[in-house]
Amino acid sequence: MSGLIPQHFIDELIARADIVEVLGHRIQLKKAGREFKACCPFHGEKTPSFTVSPAKGFYHCFGCGAHGTAISFLMEHDHLTFVEAVESVASMLGVDVPRDESQRPTRKFDELFELTRKIELDFQAQLKNHQPAVDYLKARGIDGATAKRFGIGYAPSGWSHLLDKFGTSKEATERLLAIGMIIRKDNGQHYDRFRDRLMFPIKDSRGRTIGFGGRGLGNDEPKYLNSPETVLFHKGRELYGLYEARQALRNIERLVVVEGYMDVVGLARHGIDYATATLGTATTDEHLNRLFRICDEISFCFDGDRAGRAAAWRALENALPQIRDGRQIRFVFLPDGQDPDSYVQENDASAFEKEVHEAVPLSDFLINELCAQVDMSSVDGRARLAELAKPLVSRIPAGVYKELLIERLADSVGLSASKLDTILAKDVPATRQDKQTATTRLRSRPQGGTGKPSIVRRAITLLLHHPEAARKLHVERLAGVTKPGTDLLRDLIETVHAEPNMSTAGLLERYRTHEEGRHLGKLAAVEIPTAEDFDAAAELTDCIGQLELAGERERISFLIEKERLSSLSDDERGELRGLGRSSA
Repeated sequence: MSGLIPQHFIDELIARADIVEVLGHRIQLKKAGREFKACCPFHGEKTPSFTVSPAKGFYHCFGCGAHGTAISFLMEHDHLTFVEAVESVASMLGVDVPRDESQRPTRKFDELFELTRKIELDFQAQLKNHQPAVDYLKARGIDGATAKRFGIGYAPSGWSHLLDKFGTSKEATERLLAIGMIIRKDNGQHYDRFRDRLMFPIKDSRGRTIGFGGRGLGNDEPKYLNSPETVLFHKGRELYGLYEARQALRNIERLVVVEGYMDVVGLARHGIDYATATLGTATTDEHLNRLFRICDEISFCFDGDRAGRAAAWRALENALPQIRDGRQIRFVFLPDGQDPDSYVQENDASAFEKEVHEAVPLSDFLINELCAQVDMSSVDGRARLAELAKPLVSRIPAGVYKELLIERLADSVGLSASKLDTILAKDVPATRQDKQTATTRLRSRPQGGTGKPSIVRRAITLLLHHPEAARKLHVERLAGVTKPGTDLLRDLIETVHAEPNMSTAGLLERYRTHEEGRHLGKLAAVEIPTAEDFDAAAELTDCIGQLELAGERERISFLIEKERLSSLSDDERGELRGLGRSSA
């Protein structure tokens, strides 16, 4: 489904959605006055510090700083995209998500998607007419049905097949460059990137071809070549075969990450449809988020040689921050010299699935690898084990998994779990997440003393917590005020005037894609100490009055300076007198 989701629909969705109901399906909430509390799902804790406000449609954790709306929660907790989160909330409410075709954001890319599809079909047609490529596939055990399912094709040898067919104008050539199918030489001429290669279309979550992987049939290097980074294709985000796996399986219980597209295709040929591959990069956070969005069990399958174990270790390091209670990460090591494709051909599907079922859990792989690096028979070696484990354990989110892993390490080191936990917690360099958490806590504290927030910040914070307080404000009073943030305050007031029933969550969703959105979320998470007779509308009106006065003072200073330079007009002189100052 293409096109923008209309803003009015998102506003209505946020207004109608019960954030308690949305979150309550995923975490256990307990009523606490007008709010609800729970143990935060984003960091391990025993005392609930995660609060949900039904009135604001907003959640906030005072422990780790996590905050947002129902849509934000689904994006973070369920690892959904914004559109998927909107569709999930809409589904709960039993409404369809409309699209505004007049404002389609992807229109400028439509021609590029259409071009990649045409190239994919052309490569498939070329494969039928090139017997050596067909023979190669047959020799690798790939039948016609499997080749068709994955859209495998062939890029002819020569330097200008695509150029001659799809680059017949300057604009057409630029489109080929934009999707990485041709390369520009120093002299301004161009040539095809893929030549004499089997071609594997790489598809996004909607099944659109966004790039290609090419397997050389001759002696050209590299043997495997992927499309470069383009506006459509980002290696750190995409996974080969994931779309095909989701098409083949209604319920995916596990996914196996392998190293190449021939491994994915070879396993699928033998009925193993839950394999996917990274595209020439190490596994990234975005890869893992996409995978865990689909299922809770991920196995990495690598060759059994030294290079395979090194790749597995890199995958382990990248996976540590993604570990949550209930998620399983395992490692499959095939015999030396074997890859998934060759293994399943020499044995069979049941043999490979047996390897997957007997995969090494991440905790075992981590501890075994570290133990192999030290002398476990000596005190020095066991102490070294603890030092090697420290930076790795620090990257794992707090929770049951982390505690159990520390217990396992403690057994190996010969200390109690509590003692080792204390040692591991000392002098560990702060991770980016730790720094962000610390910053969020500092910014969330009530301001006082010399750190008193500016009037604009105070006004925006009040408005976010109590949008209804801005309904009767006169935005004209801010005319001439140049203090930082005034434009945002003015926009927020005008938004509330246009949508009087706008909630805190509604305002945050309005500004999700704006640069200011991140700052608004933090201000919405700030606690506002209030007395029993607290009147948000009066407080906000007072802030506007102070800003109006500050604006007048700025204008007076400006006019006085112009008067000093003898450049004051008659109108400006009259304005200065009206502002209560004489030019005498």
